[in-house]
Amino acid sequence: MPGDARYEVLDAQRKVALQDSERDFALDVLVGLSEKPKRLPSKYFYDDAGSEYFRRIMALDEYYPTACENEILERHGTELAARVAGQRINVVDVGAGDGKKTVVLLRQLAAAGIDFVYVPIDISEGAMQTLSETIGRELPDVTMRGLVSDYADGIHWLGVHHAERLNLALFLGSNIGNFDRARARAFLRRLWNELREDDLVLVGFDLKKDIDVLLDAYNDSEGVTAAFNLNLLERINRELGGTFDLDKWRHYGTYDVLSGAMKSYLVSLEPQRVYIDALSHEFEFQAWESIHTEYSYKYLKTDITELAADTGFVIEAQYGDSRGYFVDSLWRVNKPAGPT
Repeated sequence: MPGDARYEVLDAQRKVALQDSERDFALDVLVGLSEKPKRLPSKYFYDDAGSEYFRRIMALDEYYPTACENEILERHGTELAARVAGQRINVVDVGAGDGKKTVVLLRQLAAAGIDFVYVPIDISEGAMQTLSETIGRELPDVTMRGLVSDYADGIHWLGVHHAERLNLALFLGSNIGNFDRARARAFLRRLWNELREDDLVLVGFDLKKDIDVLLDAYNDSEGVTAAFNLNLLERINRELGGTFDLDKWRHYGTYDVLSGAMKSYLVSLEPQRVYIDALSHEFEFQAWESIHTEYSYKYLKTDITELAADTGFVIEAQYGDSRGYFVDSLWRVNKPAGPT
């Protein structure tokens, strides 16, 4: 357990869990860099350094999702509070990060007198510590029970704890866009399975829009997104004994109009070999060979409707920003009774 009573680290006392995590990272690096084309899973972006880079990304002018979602929550938070009035609830923040957007909503729930417990879930203990300090400073009367874990473990924990409360699960930002359509359905169906009838989910969807707006958001002028991606190679150096020279790589973000996804790559600037000690293996890269690091899928409103129906949810409301760039979609868990 950390010194901060506002959160706990799931399996923190199990050395084997840490060993499994390190082994999974090493295995995923081995498999991904052995494939053609090469790839690295985006979930490994979010060590403490990566989480700090992403916090900086969210503050960039080019990165519009943050401002759009802040606007949505400022405008519609009171309506959300009215929907849960008179009930005891868990506000479950999946992939909470620094929680700045969520604080906007939490303030409105508190002002409306809603009885709630804030349950943020994030894989980075550093991000959770920062969030804990933020909540303690800005909302000292709010009860926080954070979980340092991946999404899957956190959601399972949610399914077996605090059963007396209605759950309002938040999956904000454009986090759902990091999954392709099949994996998005699988994730949301698992969430549906862990939640109970009439629980609510607020999901953020980045909408399809002017391509130049998208390109600017993922290739910012300050180079923070590039540093965020390059940190993945630096993490391999730190944790697995890699020999990546970051000066020999560049970040490249592009938009695929067919799939509707922003795609991020790290591109080798010259022929090179990289040895990774934990794998006892050397990888060869050609000049201009790429490593795929991330998808960020964009949605049409009709896609949102289909996704909710496919995964067992009923859409209760759709909240958009003034520019039409982003939607926070409120869903209710629908679990019809089976045959008697």
